[in-house]
Amino acid sequence: MVDPTSDLEEDIDEESAPRCVTCSEPALGTGRRTVTWVDGDDAVHRHFCSQTCRAEWTDERPSAGS
Repeated sequence: MVDPTSDLEEDIDEESAPRCVTCSEPALGTGRRTVTWVDGDDAVHRHFCSQTCRAEWTDERPSAGS
């Protein structure tokens, strides 16, 4: 398993990369964005291939509507 906090620009191919939740493309490279929050005892991650896809995401975090 790939550590989602690691430097995904190296030693990872497109098949192994996390997928962008907006467009399903591999979330790789310097444009990659990740949103992380805690839900109970779990860490939840959403990966994005670019800032554009991050901006298009409908935020599902519990505090997003507050």
